[in-house]
Amino acid sequence: MNSILNEIGTVFIPVQNIHKAKAWYCDLLGVPAKGEVIAGHLYVLPMNGTGIVLDSKIYSEENIYKWPAFHLNTKDINAAYSFMKEKGIELTTEIENGHWFNFKDPDGNLLMICQ
Repeated sequence: MNSILNEIGTVFIPVQNIHKAKAWYCDLLGVPAKGEVIAGHLYVLPMNGTGIVLDSKIYSEENIYKWPAFHLNTKDINAAYSFMKEKGIELTTEIENGHWFNFKDPDGNLLMICQ
């Protein structure tokens, strides 16, 4: 019997400054930034479903996401796109095929939002 589950526990995102990244991601996701930074370099974002851990120990320009390793969900792609534009977040695509777009976080990680 296979003891490995067919589910993802968490995704690590390399960030340069853990405290700035914590504030940025919590603001983006509309979640409280209450949790503590663990071991000086990790922050577990309060997520529904698969987790995201911000990690400043793994950060380097070579390690940032050059393509989306996952996507954040939305129920309204147009509202999400407008929200990101209003926040001044760097959008790297328009809404594609009516379902998704890419953007960069302050550290240059390429991420995706998908309906």
